[in-house]
Amino acid sequence: MTKLPTWFLSHGGGPWPWVPGLDEAHAGLRAALVRTSRQVAGSVRAVLVVTAHWEEQVFTVGSGARPGMIYDYGGFPPHTYQLRYDAPGMPDLAERVADLLEGEGLRARLDPDRGYDHGTFVPLAVMWPEADVPVVQMSLRTDLDPEAHLQAGRALAPLREEGILILGSGLSTHNLSLRGAAGRVPSKQFDGWLQEVVTGPPDRRDERLCNWHDAPSARASHPREDHLLPLMVVTGAAAGDPATCDYTEDDVLGGWTVSNFRFGDLPSPH
Repeated sequence: MTKLPTWFLSHGGGPWPWVPGLDEAHAGLRAALVRTSRQVAGSVRAVLVVTAHWEEQVFTVGSGARPGMIYDYGGFPPHTYQLRYDAPGMPDLAERVADLLEGEGLRARLDPDRGYDHGTFVPLAVMWPEADVPVVQMSLRTDLDPEAHLQAGRALAPLREEGILILGSGLSTHNLSLRGAAGRVPSKQFDGWLQEVVTGPPDRRDERLCNWHDAPSARASHPREDHLLPLMVVTGAAAGDPATCDYTEDDVLGGWTVSNFRFGDLPSPH
């Protein structure tokens, strides 16, 4: 079977695809997400999403067959709290993920009740609006240790040859208190560092990402690194494959620079 690439996706602000004005402001991100799904069309058996919006003491994997919805945002129109994304879960994949993590000495557990949070259902509703691709969610670990998340990705690398698309869903900048003009320079500085490191020599990538907090404007861009840690997992799963930035845009959400990164080659067209 084709070895799939891995991706880090910036998932945008809240339920943006369903909010007029906010949707138009995310036109560039929408186009990038649609392009990503088309680039892997016919090669994906299921999607594993490492979401910035779920943290547990140990890596936890959603194992429900029909996950519900979690509306983990505030201040949006009433209709955005009734949205549905009815992609099926995949319990056997969830068990496979947990087994791979445990096999590398990382504690893991299954959660059959966890619903899709907006780090998952927002980008996937743009990528697969028919909700016809099975989805499994995976949490971050609450210690937010970069090396542990890289190690988790390394454990999951075999899934890439099993038709499983591994997506990290976060934001390359995430500081809700630094919006507008005040966020432009710090976000641009950190994104520039991220571009250099992620797309640079793979043999130095893991080490430099572990020391991300030393980057220019690191803490201004990520006061808390929950939205950056999904990048560590997909980087670990990349197993040294080169990376490319396949989407970057300035002045998103009033001033931020945000980017998406692909690790590995695209599958051959079917």
